[in-house]
Amino acid sequence: MKWYQSLARWTLLAAVGLLGIGYLANGLSGDGRSTQPPPIPKGTTASATADWMEVVADVDAEFETTWNRESLSRAPVADWQTVSRRISLALIGSSISLEDMRWLESLPEGTQVDALTERLFADHRFADYWAERLGRAYVGADIGPFIVYRRRRFITWLSQQLHDRVPYSQIVRKLITAKGIWTENPQVNFLTVTLDTTEKGRVDPVRLAARTSRAFLGMRIDCLQCHDDFLGNVTLGTNSDPLEGTQRDFHHLAAFYSTAANSIQGIRDDGEAYEYQFLYEDETEEVEPIVPFLPELLTTDPAAEKLPSRQQLARWVTHPENIPAARAAVNRVWALMFGKPLSDPVDDIPLHGPFPAGLDRLAHDFAEHDWDLRRLIRIISHLQTFQLDSRCDFEVTSEHEQAWAVYPLIRLRPEQVASSIIQSCRLATLDRQSALLVQLHALGEKHDFINRYGDTGEDEFGQDAITITQRLLAMNGKLVNERTGENPFMNASSQIAMFATDDAHAVEITYLSILNRRPTDEEAAALVRQSEQGVSRRQFVEDLYWILINSSEFSWNH
Repeated sequence: MKWYQSLARWTLLAAVGLLGIGYLANGLSGDGRSTQPPPIPKGTTASATADWMEVVADVDAEFETTWNRESLSRAPVADWQTVSRRISLALIGSSISLEDMRWLESLPEGTQVDALTERLFADHRFADYWAERLGRAYVGADIGPFIVYRRRRFITWLSQQLHDRVPYSQIVRKLITAKGIWTENPQVNFLTVTLDTTEKGRVDPVRLAARTSRAFLGMRIDCLQCHDDFLGNVTLGTNSDPLEGTQRDFHHLAAFYSTAANSIQGIRDDGEAYEYQFLYEDETEEVEPIVPFLPELLTTDPAAEKLPSRQQLARWVTHPENIPAARAAVNRVWALMFGKPLSDPVDDIPLHGPFPAGLDRLAHDFAEHDWDLRRLIRIISHLQTFQLDSRCDFEVTSEHEQAWAVYPLIRLRPEQVASSIIQSCRLATLDRQSALLVQLHALGEKHDFINRYGDTGEDEFGQDAITITQRLLAMNGKLVNERTGENPFMNASSQIAMFATDDAHAVEITYLSILNRRPTDEEAAALVRQSEQGVSRRQFVEDLYWILINSSEFSWNH
């Protein structure tokens, strides 16, 4: 009986091993996913597509006008592999897995980018990644005050809102008007991150006004906190009657948050007035809540007069005619797609312009279509500017870059570098369908790498040069060494060396896994010759992995 049980166990083990080998071999040679196109999601019917493609044509025409006016040549259109990598980096913060590259190659020509975009929209990785990116604009990157602030709860809530396709305007309203306990109602953390436990348990209206102006209005009205604008940096008023910003403009905005206080039931409104002592004044005075521009959006709304102050502010910020707020959202989404904002800095858009090509058209469409983030992303991904190459047969000048006549070369952010290394070193897609232990291991590797590499914090779109420490970490750090070393159970390099049909096949698979493209004929020929110099295929593939991960092509978006 014992020998029978032993035989059964060994038979089961062999079967599992053969299945695993078959899965790996399938990943190397072909598509492991369905070749059927993903289902058409809500909002992408033929008529809806024609609708937003009109916006694409309008924005493309604006850029063409700019290029013609400035006599600028534009770069050629990039291949679908390059554009697909951009989409993946923008939507989930990672390069494309070999599994998904095989799937994309199996699709009809010209459909790959759209298919990948829709698949990633349905993937929780999109919501998780964008929640973290947007969360930095809403609550920052710090851990915040003890007990009364739960950043992870806030990011998880925001991720679920994005996954459930909640319109951007509704998310903003929930943040500004949040009430209750920060653990039960995670949106409350937008307010409690400013709580000072030594100041009578109240939120900080000044910090919230600054966050509102930068994150939701795309303006640095908080520069007026201490004094009037003497340098012309903040212009309010109207197009026909522009006015220099004053200290009172900022504190009128802050007054909307003065009623929010902490209690045993969490954040609630207690009706407390906002008081402030202005520069050159001898006493504090009560400051009433007044919006910094477009006051008619509230004054002509009878229902708004009866609402509490925070609800009034939320109603005003997300009003369909508040185009400056829509511009702010569009500019931030553009920055997340390209790696740099259309109007730079991302949170300092002039109220009355001038605006760069495309910004106003995109903002009006965004506000007119229920502040739909997915629609906006689809439009941007179809723009000619997003699909241009970074390489040209003419000299690229700063004028070309400023006019978006070439796709910008942008260094990947730390989390993109970490996620891309981890994904490229695995053949299968690393997502929520992966084994729990695999996900936890990857999460730990990512956090450890970012801690050592350096987090950018709230400065998402700064383009500081890579440091020597960061370069050394990529070359000799624990993550790269462990993920490119010999490990047939975990590492793609070992699996490629074991199952590739020949050295040329190994080179091709390695390029697809890391750079999301096939090698050029010259690259392939040179590397195959190198592989014939007496080293084992395992060592050759491991070395090639290390070289490509440390290449500029890998660590830059292009």
